[in-house]
Amino acid sequence: MEKSKYIWLDGELVDWDSANVSVMTHTLHYGTGVFEGMRARQTGNGSGVFRLEDHVDRLYRSAEAYNLEIPYEKKIISDAILEIVNVNNLNSAYIRPLVFLGDGEMGLLPGDVPVRVAIAAWEWGAYLGDEAGQEGVKVCISDWQRISPKSFQPFAKGVGGYMNSTLAKIDAVKKGFDDAIMLSDTGSIAEGSGQNIFVFKDNILMTPPIETGALGGITRKTVIEIAKLFNIEFIEKDLYTEDLMSADEIFFTGTATEVIGIVSIDNNDIGKGSVGDLTIKIRNKYLEIVNGKDDNFKDYITLV
Repeated sequence: MEKSKYIWLDGELVDWDSANVSVMTHTLHYGTGVFEGMRARQTGNGSGVFRLEDHVDRLYRSAEAYNLEIPYEKKIISDAILEIVNVNNLNSAYIRPLVFLGDGEMGLLPGDVPVRVAIAAWEWGAYLGDEAGQEGVKVCISDWQRISPKSFQPFAKGVGGYMNSTLAKIDAVKKGFDDAIMLSDTGSIAEGSGQNIFVFKDNILMTPPIETGALGGITRKTVIEIAKLFNIEFIEKDLYTEDLMSADEIFFTGTATEVIGIVSIDNNDIGKGSVGDLTIKIRNKYLEIVNGKDDNFKDYITLV
């Protein structure tokens, strides 16, 4: 990670190395926290944050789902996100707002424990590597099951839930794969270790519903809008391993991941074993949109 100069912490700009918390921070012990992953990119009109309002809205929904009352209005958080990119002189950046419980009391019922907010931004390239956009990624079906919606809130980005994702990711990489696909508690496809998944077969684009435990991703939402723009038939439905293996194309989506083709699963080629034409088409349109090059989606960009 390339450090930036400042982090926004509880309403103030703090030097990166001084933005510290106590080892007795409640979230460090029990995992009750929520976060967002966002990107700012250099556009023709300057640096801009993609779908800022949607990300901030989801941050608040996530916090409410885990009984965290953010002590700032949405506008303050939105302004702080823009500010942290600006003061760090970042043209392009990954942005991480984090809502967490500070220190005060221990135990599963946080009583007199303050809710704190940090927002960091730094330069971060392609999550799955610079070559992944052209070459795609090789994945496996994880032995780790996605956390059930009966156990967690699938629409919320909860800190503790990502232990599940980390187990799947580490295991996949140890086995020689780039990433993993996780199944739901009913055996259907849920998502990647930290990405939504789309399947293209017989000219229909499909993705699992969030009821499987998949995150209601903002990139997922954007890709669905792109499919409609291209008049591609789209449905949400339960998908199973056999649907993946017989697919024409499969791709991951996510703010960090962007749109990345999956070329093999458990060493079995998907389609022709290369990134598919539709995946390339959707990826290119997505990159046009997030870089501010499509006027039809210009309202999604908030300039810094």
